[in-house]
Amino acid sequence: QVQLVESGGGLVQPGGSLRLSCAASGNIFSLNAMGWYRQTPGKQRELVATITTGGNTNYADSVKGRFTISRDNTKNTVYLQMNSLVPVDTAVYYCNLVQRQFGFKYDFWGQGTQVTVSS
Repeated sequence: QVQLVESGGGLVQPGGSLRLSCAASGNIFSLNAMGWYRQTPGKQRELVATITTGGNTNYADSVKGRFTISRDNTKNTVYLQMNSLVPVDTAVYYCNLVQRQFGFKYDFWGQGTQVTVSS
């Protein structure tokens, strides 16, 4: 089992910045992918960004150039630096960890952290 604990959400004005953190603990494999997803009421959860243990990243088009995902493998922690925030970035942000073993996929989620962009 894996536990994910997010932090760093809050209220920020348009154009501002926030940094989210997610610390993973438990039975973590050496190869995995961690990432951030977000969800607003009535909508499906959507990808924001992911990063593998090797450092390969993937971003949603809507956040490219504004958000940066990074990770510290020694701490099993992933970060999301969010700059130039706009109101449409308002959502609950969820940390995700995916790892595979013997053909099985294991998918873990954090509890979510609210990000609100508003003046």
